Amino acid sequence: MDGGAGEAWRWGAGARPGAGRGMCSATAAERAAGAALTSEELMRMERERSAHNYHPIPVVFSKGEGSHILDPEGNKYIDFLSAYSAVNQGHCHPKVLRALKEQAERLTLSSRAFYNDKFPIFAEYLTSMFGYEMMLPMNTGAEGVETAIKLVRKWGYEKKKIPKNEALIVSCCGCFHGRTLGVISMSCDNDATRGFGPLVPGHLKVDFGDTDGLEKIFKDHGERICGFLFEPIQGEAGVIIPPDGYLKAVRDLCSRHNILMIADEIQTGIARTGKMLACDWENIRPDVVILGKALGAGVVPVSAVLADKDIMLCIKPGEHGSTFGGNPLASAVAVASLKVVTDEGLVERAAKLGQEFRDQLQKVQQRFPQIIREVRGRGLLNAVDLSNEALSPASAYDICIKLKERGVLAKPTHDTIIRLAPPLSIRYVLCCFLYGCVSIIFLDNGQRPASAS
Repeated sequence: MDGGAGEAWRWGAGARPGAGRGMCSATAAERAAGAALTSEELMRMERERSAHNYHPIPVVFSKGEGSHILDPEGNKYIDFLSAYSAVNQGHCHPKVLRALKEQAERLTLSSRAFYNDKFPIFAEYLTSMFGYEMMLPMNTGAEGVETAIKLVRKWGYEKKKIPKNEALIVSCCGCFHGRTLGVISMSCDNDATRGFGPLVPGHLKVDFGDTDGLEKIFKDHGERICGFLFEPIQGEAGVIIPPDGYLKAVRDLCSRHNILMIADEIQTGIARTGKMLACDWENIRPDVVILGKALGAGVVPVSAVLADKDIMLCIKPGEHGSTFGGNPLASAVAVASLKVVTDEGLVERAAKLGQEFRDQLQKVQQRFPQIIREVRGRGLLNAVDLSNEALSPASAYDICIKLKERGVLAKPTHDTIIRLAPPLSIRYVLCCFLYGCVSIIFLDNGQRPASAS
């Protein structure tokens, strides 16, 4: 029976599955055409129409420039999160936007079924800058991590001769590498894994910073371990910095046991910590590096995995890829983004301003030692760790709401930690504004400075 009347008979009048698809309401069409909406209207629409997989600070971004954000009402804010370090170069950097516009008018997508004239330039620029022989392009950070895991497993089977389906990856408790199923399988966080099983097997876990524990795992399982995946600084865990010498010790252990050292530099890389890579703080060279976030300067999603040929060429045509990975638009933007980092000296700026940033925050800590337990960080990736007892019944989220009311945007990680990671181009005077806001909030919360006690 063909369509038309037959289909109507089958489903009943007006009951055909998908009826109305391809059409939107007049209200939705008007809004999509650019009708002015208030922050409250936009937040309500998102709550009603989008999955509740985030708990955002109640502010709506409408426009961004450098370190500043405007909401639909024209209120101005200072951004101290940088989209989790994706906009190290600052919001809407003109050089990056110029590259975007010029390339968007020429060609945006070829897929990897064909060559394009921008990806080879990006590949050469990236590998030359970071000192690796080859790269594999993807789009998001989680894709980059999944790519690295596949690559390292393939190396384990082909080069290390691990028995079929027995390869193991070691990762750290407290890690955050994304939210795909393969990635959360490496997590020790029950909130990340609860309700999503069965998880992907083949993972072992060790405490971050524990070289003795890592050595024991390597000794017990080393013949089947192909890689050790880690963040040089754990960002989502609260900007946790490992003990001095940890990365060098890991490098030595991996080399001795023929295990690939895999650095997730998605959040810490591209100048954020005052070095081009956070691993540079201990002058070590991982076997595999994963980059993302600031690689696209917050303009387009770009990620990449770096490795030398003996590792990278384990992946053969057809075994891994992405329709959008290496697209000409993202490639042009990534090169422009990296040029901004070097041309504007953002590595040096992050190192210098980051030290001043922590020095001033530590002065605030000295005024309020009962509420600030610790100030820690590298470069412009920093955290303020608050006392749960002194905060109660408030939380770090409540402090961030009060900061927002004073024009400062930050986001907590866990209940007591506020991560502070502004664009690397931020002016010092804007950092000073933050220090004052934090002090005022503590005073308003009934906290007395140490000098007044």
